[in-house]
Amino acid sequence: MPDLPILIVGGGLGGLTAALALARRGRAVRVFEGAPAFGAIGYGIQFGPNVFHVFDRLGLMERVMAVGDEPSAVTMRDGLSDEELVRIPTDAGFKARFKYPYLIIHRIDLHNVMIDACRADDHIELIADARITGYANRGTFAEIATEGGETHEGALVIGADGIGSTLRARMLDDGGPLPNGYVAHRTIIPMEELKADVPTDVVVLWGGPGFHIVTYPLRHGALFNIVAVFRSANEAPRGDVEAYRAELQQTYSGAHRCLRDLIQVMDLERRFVVGDRHPIRKWHDGRVCLLGDAAHPTLQTLAQGACMAIEDGLHLAALIDRGGGHEEVFTAFAADRVVRTARVTLESRAIWENYHGDGVEREVAFQQFRERSVEDSYRCLAWLYDGFAFAD
Repeated sequence: MPDLPILIVGGGLGGLTAALALARRGRAVRVFEGAPAFGAIGYGIQFGPNVFHVFDRLGLMERVMAVGDEPSAVTMRDGLSDEELVRIPTDAGFKARFKYPYLIIHRIDLHNVMIDACRADDHIELIADARITGYANRGTFAEIATEGGETHEGALVIGADGIGSTLRARMLDDGGPLPNGYVAHRTIIPMEELKADVPTDVVVLWGGPGFHIVTYPLRHGALFNIVAVFRSANEAPRGDVEAYRAELQQTYSGAHRCLRDLIQVMDLERRFVVGDRHPIRKWHDGRVCLLGDAAHPTLQTLAQGACMAIEDGLHLAALIDRGGGHEEVFTAFAADRVVRTARVTLESRAIWENYHGDGVEREVAFQQFRERSVEDSYRCLAWLYDGFAFAD
């Protein structure tokens, strides 16, 4: 049998990173995307310095920086009083400490950079409108099946198909993601339409009892990204905009006026259920391996879900290229990555509770935030932002 390509299920950031990293090493790759075209949902994304270790190695640093923006700081504010609790300047001192910047970027712009790089590489074939329904190990190769009844053979299969991964369901049969009782609405508006009196050059998280809002600019100040997250029984019929609106207004009725102004411009057509999964150690079955949210989804607290998937993609490609049997490679991959990704999941859960507390618990958490210096924040983030020891 001639050399088979490596098959990647999922055309998101983790899957595309793995494709590019494998192609840079001369490996033939086929990427399957269930949507009619390769693309992304159009909202903002934050990147800590750790992800730039990957972009640098892939030769994408300049192109990513060109379409992103460096905020002047990452901040947290009290959602009731608007008091600033934490400010982490992302200035020259930040970059001197962590070697790379903090970036905010439109997900579509980043996706286009990576798609363009894939299309420019003859080792990569992109296949859209191919919904994968399952896989099978066939001894010397693996096989995936599409909804249309086609099968494709590969030397290995990488499942990068997100938190609702079909391949994970086939592999582990461990149920769906675990909702944490919160939902989110996401909106991007032209900057000139912003009426709320809020900072526009920094990342802001306002924390309150049972809610938070995150804002930051995009596309060099032309757009403004707003994410409203809150505790919800989520009993309204899907797509019931008026019910969603009434729930938002009730939830944020005690919030500071600037937050109430922000929710007036929220797009309520889509509601996202917030959740994650418990950390696990088993990420592979035979010649099939999971990465990113398919293996270790996390809450958004540390803004690291995409970063972890991107780190996964580079490291797995390097281990595959290093050689050895698939069992050895996939076992090493999970062993190398499980503690780091589990820490992101577990710390995200713990910090989430601090953002959304009520009563004396909220007062204690916010006092702790006030007491934190910039150096304290650097120390807390060092394990994450200093990056990962990738295989060569």
